[in-house]
Amino acid sequence: MYHWMHPFDHKASPLLAGVFLSLLWLQWRQPLRHQHFSSVQRMITNIVFALPAFAALRLVLIPIPLYAAWGATQHHVGLLHWLTLPPLLAAVAGIMTFDYAYYWWHIATHNVPLLWRFHNVHHTDLDMDVSTATRFHFCELLLSVAFRVAVVLLTGITPWALLAFEVCFECAGQFHHSNWCLPVRVERALNLVIVTPRMHGIHHSIVLDETNSNWGTIFSWWDKLHHTLRRDIAQADITIGVPAYRDEKELTVGQLFLLPFRPQRDWKLPDGETPKRAS
Repeated sequence: MYHWMHPFDHKASPLLAGVFLSLLWLQWRQPLRHQHFSSVQRMITNIVFALPAFAALRLVLIPIPLYAAWGATQHHVGLLHWLTLPPLLAAVAGIMTFDYAYYWWHIATHNVPLLWRFHNVHHTDLDMDVSTATRFHFCELLLSVAFRVAVVLLTGITPWALLAFEVCFECAGQFHHSNWCLPVRVERALNLVIVTPRMHGIHHSIVLDETNSNWGTIFSWWDKLHHTLRRDIAQADITIGVPAYRDEKELTVGQLFLLPFRPQRDWKLPDGETPKRAS
């Protein structure tokens, strides 16, 4: 297994760190949304909170599916092995299929009560920037392992293609969570293929109809296919977060770890109102 993790540790990890630092600088130079809370304090909270998730990713989330991919390759398990496609085409198909599966997993994390308890932590960030891409409860990652293994066995994605997907997945998450203001024409062009900051910003809105859109991670095609794509809200009109959690004191590192194990609040503001937007 170390044979497969070696390129992730020595090549992918420095690349991901470089992407993070680059986006950090770009969003500072060209911010997309006005930040309403202390960016430094939020970033410290998000990164410290993410440390167990980083450990889960390195020790469980990546190695176990990689082992399953190796076994599927050895025993010719999965659709891509049965189709006997050329290696490059099989790798591209595997990456696209995995991303499509994650479209549905993302929907599940919002609609299955157990999964939402943990995914809710990610959405409670009161502003959104590249550090929000790290703000995941480690239990959410652990719960996704079985899902990943099932997708590996169904598709027959190879270990190398799975590693490539993981790098693309992490880079895409950092990019579309970032607060980087790209020129509108550039973002529109990119959005023909991939999920962009403006697109994902709508998904983090406190208005439920807007949160229930833009589910994609890497490619924007799945939202177009299933008519869940929204690009009709100006970023300046979006309030980021979950309406029931608007107090920074309730969103410290310790409170975030405990949040999934406490009674979940309705999608309402502290005053009892449900956030809405006029048509």
